[in-house]
Amino acid sequence: MTGRILLAATPIGNVGDGSARLWEALASADVVAAEDTRVTRDLAARAGISITGELVALHDHNEARTGAWLIDRALAGETIVVVSDAGMPLVSDPGYRMVTAAIAAGVDLGILPGPSAPLAALALSGLPTDRFAFEGFLPRKEGERSAALAGLAAEERTLIFFEAPHRVAVTLASMAIAFGADRRASLSREITKRYEETLRGTLADLAAWAAASEVRGEIVVVVAGRAREAPPLASIVAEALRRVAVGERAKAVVADLAATFGVPQRDLYAAVVEARSST
Repeated sequence: MTGRILLAATPIGNVGDGSARLWEALASADVVAAEDTRVTRDLAARAGISITGELVALHDHNEARTGAWLIDRALAGETIVVVSDAGMPLVSDPGYRMVTAAIAAGVDLGILPGPSAPLAALALSGLPTDRFAFEGFLPRKEGERSAALAGLAAEERTLIFFEAPHRVAVTLASMAIAFGADRRASLSREITKRYEETLRGTLADLAAWAAASEVRGEIVVVVAGRAREAPPLASIVAEALRRVAVGERAKAVVADLAATFGVPQRDLYAAVVEARSST
């Protein structure tokens, strides 16, 4: 009988965010594969549980060898729990190569969902959440970083980045050049921890703050996508009238279209009311 590999999310700061399923899995697994065994052992101690199975490291440098060994253990009927230091495994963390090999080998994969720093920062940002792209860490070298940002300048989806505190001022300055100084953005640091903070403003505002501050903690930067070019107002009004005609509420339609195309809601509503009265 084959076992399972469970991908388990761990708290991103506050140990109280760990789920009951996570603690049960860590305590009962035959093998716990951790990005850093010291971090996972400390997490278990703070949660008041004991890891009774084998605790092994799974990181970029040993993933090919250790991943194959974990797959063999799962095929032999054991339960393997894979965790990163914080948040969901595989998201800017090791594990992807092992998971693809496990799927190819027919291993049963399961998920223990939980905290996610990118999604938490997105929710806190106040920026559009309907479409977004996670970009992880940008390249460290200036030329490569500038090229990566230039490639994203026309992206209309909200963009989410990880960054180290000692590089965030330079990164924000580069973003202001590539995306425009007035592009809206947010910076969240130490999410769920004692000094949790989220700053919102333009990229120029955040770059200036970072340059003047001794930034600390784990950081997520969220940047608004490029605004769509609005079609002629008459086209937007025609779309609003079409949606209202099939039963949608006028105010809700106007609010949606105004946000989508970046036009003043009051002006659009007045145009829709005038168009409806003249038909």
